[in-house]
Amino acid sequence: MNLRKILTVIIVFGMIQSYAQKNIEAEVKTLQLEENGNFLNNSGLPVLLYKDVFRFEGKDPASTIERVFAENNWGASWRNGIYDFQHYHSTAHEALGIYGGWAEVQLGGSGSEIVRIEKGDLVVLPVGTAHKRINSGDGFAVVGAYPDGQQWDMNYGKAEEVQSAKENISKVKLPENDPVFGRDGKMFEFWK
Repeated sequence: MNLRKILTVIIVFGMIQSYAQKNIEAEVKTLQLEENGNFLNNSGLPVLLYKDVFRFEGKDPASTIERVFAENNWGASWRNGIYDFQHYHSTAHEALGIYGGWAEVQLGGSGSEIVRIEKGDLVVLPVGTAHKRINSGDGFAVVGAYPDGQQWDMNYGKAEEVQSAKENISKVKLPENDPVFGRDGKMFEFWK
C-alpha cells in the first residue's frame, strides 16, 4: 500500500472516531440572563445547553470530552465538579462537559433559574455568567475548558469586583470554534 492510501485511511479513521464521539443532532437550549445584583452575567450572549451531545466509548469518558475540546481549540482543561458557591469568570468563556452523574446548577446568581445537567451534556457559559452547584448525584463529574488564549479568573459577586469585571468582560472576544462542532458549530447560531 502506498503512502497516499495509508494517509487516507488514517484521516478517514480519525474523522469517523471524531464523529462517533458527538451527537450531531443534539438539541441546543438557550438561557438568556440579565445582570443580577453584583453578578454581571451576559445580556449579549445566552448560556447554551447541548443535551446529550457526547457519546462515550471505553472506560474513560473524561478523555473523550478532553479530546473533543482540544480538537476545537478549547484548552486549559480540568476535571472536577462545579463549586457549591456562586462565582463567575470575567476573562473567559467556559465549557463544561458532563461525563458522570447529574447536577442541579443555578445559573445567573441568587434567585435565578436552576437547570439540571447530566452525563453527555455540555454547558457553555458566556463570560460573566454566575454559576453554582445546588445538588448532584450518581458520581457527578465535569471536564471544563476555555477558548484558546483565554485565561480564566475568579469573581464571587462582591461589589468591589464589579468595575474591573465589566472592563474585562467587554474585552473578551467570541471563540473561534464551538467547543464540540468547530468553526461552523451550533454555538454561532446563538452567539454573534
